[in-house]
Amino acid sequence: KKKTVSFSSMPNDRKINSTAACISLMLEGCELKKVRSNSRMYSRFFVLDADMRSVRWEPSKKDSEKAKIEIKSVKEVRVGKKTPVLRSNGLSDQFPDECAFSIIYGDNYESLDLVASSADVVSAWVMGLRYLVSYGKHSPEAPGPGHPSLRTSWISSVFDLADLEKSGRIPVSRAVQLIKALNPGMKTSTIELKFKELQKASERPGTEVACDLFVEAYCELCTRPEIFFLLVQFSSNKEYLGVKDLLMFLEVEQGMEGVTEEKCLEIVSKYEPSKEGREKGYLAIDGFTRYLLSADCSIFDPQHRKVCQDMAQPLSHYYISSAHSACLLEDNFWGRSDISGYISALGLGCRSIELVLWDGPEGEPVVYTSPSAASCVPFRAVVGLIDQHAFTASAYPLILCLVVRCSAPQQRLAAQCLRKTLGEKLYLEPPNPVASYLPSPEELKGRILIKGKKLPPTCEDSEGEVSDEEEGWELARRLGQEDREAPEGGGLRRVRLSRELSELVSLCQAVPFQDFESSRRGQRYWEMCSFSEVEAGRFANECPAELVSYNKRFLSRIYPSPMRIDASNMNPQDFWKCGCQMVAMNYQTPGLMMDLNAGWFRQNGACGYVLRPAIMREEVSYFSANAKDSLPGVPAQLLHLKIISGQNLPKPKGSGAKGEVVEPYVCAEIHGIPADCAEHRTKTALQSGDNPIFDESLEFQINLPELAVLRFVVLDDDYIGDEFIAQYTIPFECLQPGYRHVPLQSLAGEPLPHATLFVHVAITDRRGGGKGHRRGLAGRRGRRVREYTSTKATGIKAIDEVFRTATQPLREATDLRENVQNALVSFKELCGLTPAANMKQCILTVSTWLLHSDSTPSVTLNLAEQYPPMEAQGPIPDLLRKVLTAYETMIQTSRTLIESADAVYGKLIQAQQAGMDFHKELHRIETKEGLRGHKLQKALESFAWNITVLKGQADLLKHAKAEALDNLWQIHNAGQSCGIGRNGSASPEPSRLQAPLEPIPE
Repeated sequence: KKKTVSFSSMPNDRKINSTAACISLMLEGCELKKVRSNSRMYSRFFVLDADMRSVRWEPSKKDSEKAKIEIKSVKEVRVGKKTPVLRSNGLSDQFPDECAFSIIYGDNYESLDLVASSADVVSAWVMGLRYLVSYGKHSPEAPGPGHPSLRTSWISSVFDLADLEKSGRIPVSRAVQLIKALNPGMKTSTIELKFKELQKASERPGTEVACDLFVEAYCELCTRPEIFFLLVQFSSNKEYLGVKDLLMFLEVEQGMEGVTEEKCLEIVSKYEPSKEGREKGYLAIDGFTRYLLSADCSIFDPQHRKVCQDMAQPLSHYYISSAHSACLLEDNFWGRSDISGYISALGLGCRSIELVLWDGPEGEPVVYTSPSAASCVPFRAVVGLIDQHAFTASAYPLILCLVVRCSAPQQRLAAQCLRKTLGEKLYLEPPNPVASYLPSPEELKGRILIKGKKLPPTCEDSEGEVSDEEEGWELARRLGQEDREAPEGGGLRRVRLSRELSELVSLCQAVPFQDFESSRRGQRYWEMCSFSEVEAGRFANECPAELVSYNKRFLSRIYPSPMRIDASNMNPQDFWKCGCQMVAMNYQTPGLMMDLNAGWFRQNGACGYVLRPAIMREEVSYFSANAKDSLPGVPAQLLHLKIISGQNLPKPKGSGAKGEVVEPYVCAEIHGIPADCAEHRTKTALQSGDNPIFDESLEFQINLPELAVLRFVVLDDDYIGDEFIAQYTIPFECLQPGYRHVPLQSLAGEPLPHATLFVHVAITDRRGGGKGHRRGLAGRRGRRVREYTSTKATGIKAIDEVFRTATQPLREATDLRENVQNALVSFKELCGLTPAANMKQCILTVSTWLLHSDSTPSVTLNLAEQYPPMEAQGPIPDLLRKVLTAYETMIQTSRTLIESADAVYGKLIQAQQAGMDFHKELHRIETKEGLRGHKLQKALESFAWNITVLKGQADLLKHAKAEALDNLWQIHNAGQSCGIGRNGSASPEPSRLQAPLEPIPE
């Protein structure tokens, strides 16, 4: 039996560092499973002929001349289950997507469907075949060591510079440092071991190494097969990317727009290490790896690194980064009050800080975290610090939440200190009585707001009594410092408040919460309530819609339960989903909850303010925080995540007793509304060292993208005591598509040098809006029975008649969108692509098949027409005929959508506006109709649902039209660049094809 070679059986880990290595594996051959259309799999030994012109397999019933495929007949090599046989096969669930690949060959576009034992074997065969198919067009020579490659020349030149004595040899220690400098993060021990191995294999032991051995060591240590595989996929010839290859990679795979050849040359000159490569405009494997690891290729969308949201909305329309007990460095009970906690919180963009004032021993107020704390901080020192650091990380308003536990004389001193120290920064203007909402963060830039109690207007004395807040007393009670009993009858405590402190409170007046109905009738927009975590959690579970509605006009602050004596954190998502703006976090306590908070507030330039989703801000909208399915008018989106590999993973901190081996796996978690919360994990990478290969695909459905957060957690399966290795948390809206590195962080949120995850991100069914990437519209196969979103009866005849007029337009809008989506998915599948692919990829794939034929293209795109037809030139094989039919369906459904969208959109908006005309009269109509109690609640809910559905469906139609126009633009663009287009002029701008629809007002 012939020797079977797979990566996993190779003595040196990850040895595939060139196409030559792939081809040498293919020349030796290995066992693969051949999948037939009758659902059967057969093990066969596949091998590349010595002349590298054919791939053969044995045993076979066919004679040896038929049990082979000629390389020149190969049209395409597909990775994954991308053919009808693999996709529909009953056995397909028995092997993962990354272990399958297909060879499309011959004039009839037949497919040879194969399954390998691992993703590594697939990579070697696919890389080698793609290289041979491409290389065959240039030269029949094998890629060998005949002449030095771009890379070898560069590494040799680095060696020559280090060879100070010009003896042709350098000390091993210098060679190790050189490789370490070229590849930061790699362990010294790993490099030393590699030199020992190579010296032993070449029988050249000693303390020095020659150039050839240095080059070999560098190539084996510093080549990442998964990146090399990617490079060969896009390289049009040898082992590097030319400017056109790089441009194609950036546009097609990375979702970048407006990329020019000049931009590509900039990337080459910035990242390509070899002088020759920079001069010729070539990006070889080392430059490509550096680029993929750079900040220019980050998973975090750079437009979110600066303030990118509308900051002119009322303050109540934003989530506000808030701290609870910011000065604590340890836990609530035994922690020491330390002033550096404030600097840290403000530096992280925190915009709301809690200060609990107690009577100080020197006659001046102090800030304690508890009366038994080992030390206290003078209030004056804290205010001075806040004045100094308030606006270093963010220019937007800072809210100081004062919880007063000191006597009236010390309150006066506190007020004087605030006025004197903060001066003009202090916001003291009285609220505008004719306004309905708070001012915006933009209007309040550079100002500090005081949140606290205020004396009633009837009080004319220098001090008076106000109701006290619960916050802070639980701790005093636990420590036996409680000196004020709750009043008889269980009412609110009363405390003395000085006029000076009361006068500092303007826009954030603390008032006790009674119930939602009382707030709706009597609460003024500048009054705000604080809720304990337990109370807010009860509202979030029992009446989420009322809490969402309440938070449209009023600020609410949620503080942790006093039972959290270890200063642990609540889950902020539990309250964000109900629109609560200020969820006070213990910044000093690392972990999942703080990761979510820190990751969430990165999305708007880390300024401490994040605009809430529109569905939570609009005056009339239906939103249930506890929805278990998709929301009306918000399309579910699919996140396709491929975890490819990890780099330089550290050992878990608490695993001192362990050896050097880490056996990592990756958990990907989605945090958001309950319908979105999910977690998937990869398999464990066994005995993988610091650089494991995972190669696993995960998929998540996201129903409310604006509130979703993705968290990567790397854990150790073989742990003693501690399994945590690293994490990274990113808002869904900040994800960039394509191949990206995830910069891993420690449990405390600090960057881990050179520790990354390499992933591929694709998002389908995207709604657009605020994102620069053009995305394919298709996401999922349409259901067999199409579900239509409809309006609900309110029980008020006149209103129901208005909404009934929208029944037909709602059906039409759904049909227009779904027909295009289904046609797109069918077309992409026939092209051998996933639903996440864009239109440009589809056209380029078809052109690749045609250009690998001997004859001139048998199919052309007529670019003279606005909706370019794909025309056959003479007889064509069955697969191409199916592709043409699917393309024609896709073009026709897109045309119908583009030409009908405006009229249907108009009808939906007309019905929505007619409904909104009733809104102001709603309470009068309810009274007239005699609706109250449950019936009234149901009517209001149905009315809000209908308005949300109409606006949402109109929105979806508008974006679907924009996507369809964009697809036409991509077809023109790709048709011209790949050579199958004819009669082409300059490709049309999507916006010029048809006037855009008017934006929908909130």
